[in-house]
Amino acid sequence: MKKSELSIKTIVAIGIGSAVFVILSRFAAIPTPIPNTSIQTSYAFLALMAVVFGPLAGGLIGLIGHILTDAISYGSVWWSWVIVSLFVGFTIGLLTRKIQVEDGEFNKKDIIRFNISQVIAQAIGWFVLAPSLDVLIYAEPVNKVFTQGIVAGISNILTVGIIGTILLIAYAKTRNKSNSLIKE
Repeated sequence: MKKSELSIKTIVAIGIGSAVFVILSRFAAIPTPIPNTSIQTSYAFLALMAVVFGPLAGGLIGLIGHILTDAISYGSVWWSWVIVSLFVGFTIGLLTRKIQVEDGEFNKKDIIRFNISQVIAQAIGWFVLAPSLDVLIYAEPVNKVFTQGIVAGISNILTVGIIGTILLIAYAKTRNKSNSLIKE
């Protein structure tokens, strides 16, 4: 599935993936005591789409989904976090290119690779990029945005680690193994 070209299937996945990202962000998020920061199940879905459809789809789903979520929820877009959603989707897709979930394979080695990849992507995104961009773009207080970034990052790492792994295991089970057919 992870082709360098933008196939019709990938374009449809980006559209549907962006819509599902918005729905999950709006209706399947758990508030935290930290202002404007919630536990998001949408990133587990984003990770699934990034693994299945690759970095370009993952990045665009994160970008479009987050823009639409912010526009619908707040009436304006918080660009620093939108950039991080793009980065997280793209980076997970890029780092997991060797995982062949489309072939019905998602073994322990793949689970470890997936989780290391998502932790790297999200740690850089939420612990470094989001707070730094908040300070640079919006002149937000440093202690506030780093607290938000740490809470968002930890919750997203755990959510993707648990729900994302379960989604990928379930998805792999729906696919035919690449050498499951035998010639008689």
